[in-house]
Amino acid sequence: MDLVFRGAPDAGMASAALMIGVKQILSETVLNGTFIRRSAARNDWPNHLREGVIRDKRRQTNGRAHMTTAFYPGSFDPITNGHVDVLVQALNVAEKVIVAIGIHPGKAPLFSFEERAELIRRSLAEALPGKTGDVTVVAFDNLVVDAARTHGATLLIRGLRDGTDLDYEMQMAGMNRTMAPDIQTIFLPAGTASRPITATLVRQIAAMGGDVSAFVPAAVLQALTSKRPN
Repeated sequence: MDLVFRGAPDAGMASAALMIGVKQILSETVLNGTFIRRSAARNDWPNHLREGVIRDKRRQTNGRAHMTTAFYPGSFDPITNGHVDVLVQALNVAEKVIVAIGIHPGKAPLFSFEERAELIRRSLAEALPGKTGDVTVVAFDNLVVDAARTHGATLLIRGLRDGTDLDYEMQMAGMNRTMAPDIQTIFLPAGTASRPITATLVRQIAAMGGDVSAFVPAAVLQALTSKRPN
């Protein structure tokens, strides 16, 4: 199911969205709280869900086009196939995506910031070799919305794997909207194959000698193997 929210829809809209997903009606994005769908006849939608129109990824301000920049935050320790899936979708929404690696002084990551940044670049080059110039990797240690503003982003990308993610992300989207109404949150759903994947599980399985090749890009698999004690 490709279902995307833009902004922070209320619980009723979220329920409607899940029902749409069950019926396998595909959505592409939601503009200002309005659904945009990619397939199925428009006249079979309720009136309040028919109003959207797909707009170009460049914003028009005073007659001039401005590049749309999306901010995709996370720990990416390491980047997984689920992250890559969301990143590929984000590049369909925005012209430029900033992958932001959160730095937490109290946590000891498996991979350093430099290692994670390099793995992100290599994974993207493998998945979308023609798009590497559209992605920038940065570090941040402050509020996500403040970091997004610092880098000139107007969209905040969040991936969804299941209903539990949705509940949490809806709360975060509401808080972020209050703090930064100029930044729109976009929810991008994980593909079927990548929904069970988490970086935590990948690290745990790899540490115990398990095969994680189905869950991570080739570059990450190689890096995880090198971290394994002999």
